[in-house]
Amino acid sequence: MKIVFATFGSLGDVHPLLALALEMKRRGHEVCFATSEYYRAKIETTGLGFAPLRPAISPDDKELVANLMDRKKGTERLFRDLLFPSLADSYHDLQAATRGADLLVSSETIYAAPILAAKTRLRWVSVTLAPMSFFSAFDPPVFPIYSDLAKLRFLGARFNRLMMRLARFHTRRWSQPVYDFRREMGLPRGRDPIYDAKYSPHRVLALFSKTLGEPQRDWAKQTRQTGFCFYDAHNTDNANSSESASRVEAFLQNGAPPIVFTLGSAAVWSAGDFYQNSVRATKMLGRRALFLVGENVIRDLPNTMLAIDYAPYSLVFGRACAVVHQGGVGTTAQAMRAGVPQIIVPWSHDQPDNAARMVRSGAGLSVARRQYSPQNIARTLKYLLETPSFAQRAQQIAAIIAQENGIQNACDELERELKRAV
Repeated sequence: MKIVFATFGSLGDVHPLLALALEMKRRGHEVCFATSEYYRAKIETTGLGFAPLRPAISPDDKELVANLMDRKKGTERLFRDLLFPSLADSYHDLQAATRGADLLVSSETIYAAPILAAKTRLRWVSVTLAPMSFFSAFDPPVFPIYSDLAKLRFLGARFNRLMMRLARFHTRRWSQPVYDFRREMGLPRGRDPIYDAKYSPHRVLALFSKTLGEPQRDWAKQTRQTGFCFYDAHNTDNANSSESASRVEAFLQNGAPPIVFTLGSAAVWSAGDFYQNSVRATKMLGRRALFLVGENVIRDLPNTMLAIDYAPYSLVFGRACAVVHQGGVGTTAQAMRAGVPQIIVPWSHDQPDNAARMVRSGAGLSVARRQYSPQNIARTLKYLLETPSFAQRAQQIAAIIAQENGIQNACDELERELKRAV
């Protein structure tokens, strides 16, 4: 049967659905992957079908990425300046990609999906990558612009529902373009697309581990939690990639486990002084370090440190003594899987919430960007590395994740939906 997977965002958004798409192809289904043109080569290299899906965005646009990663305004800009103004284009691209399809599987950022499903009656499954997206009153999220309110979560569900209403009030005007487009398509206004309409009435897959977020009684009743779905392949046929992999392997073999510093695939384009301060902190500690820097440049490093554009997390995190990162759910999940303690320096979106969850888990710490000085990060790293409970808890979490088998669980759910689509 034909399945279309649709998503938008960074590699943290693409990789989980790519893992599912490849498994469904292995099970004999015809699979098409719809996402930004920027990822065409990556998708086609896997042998999957590809369909372009607007908005077209390139991480090379550093000003745009910096705006989208802004802690106070980034989420608003994502919706009001990028996703919702491109809704009609996204709808028409998705309509073309799903022609003849039996099932659509989409991430929550594909706001055209519920509209297309309502208009065409196409069977639709929505996926959620991080606990924050459920906006649960029993497990309240940390909002980037209201992060201090997280200190009041102990007040319970009644107070947290009030906070949810505050969030809805704050964003009430953002969704008007969605309501307008639904009217143009001859559909009723529908529920709030940010908080409600993003959930498929058929099946919602929560593609994250219970160690990051437990199921809550106010989740959509059709939700199934599967565990993380990992994909971390790298094109080693490329000469530059092979050379980088050799340098990383030689570095890892030639000394004690390093601290790994990374900003994922989005915040890395808006790094600021993160890497410079990280170098200074590591020198203060006398530790080895591996920096995954994208196109950022670090000069004059000692032989105890290595800066490389990219390395698969699955190959390096498990050989680190700690990982310092931005808190995207993909990076967080890989560090959890590796069983290594973390320090999260959140930028925006779900990152402050993921950071708070790792702190509560006992496997990590968090440092605000404005407090990311060499002295502070060195002090925090020293505490993390010299307190055995962090590494012990990280190992316990990794053991649980190793038993969850998220890809198989999620694809079994998709095949159940395919049977209902017949």
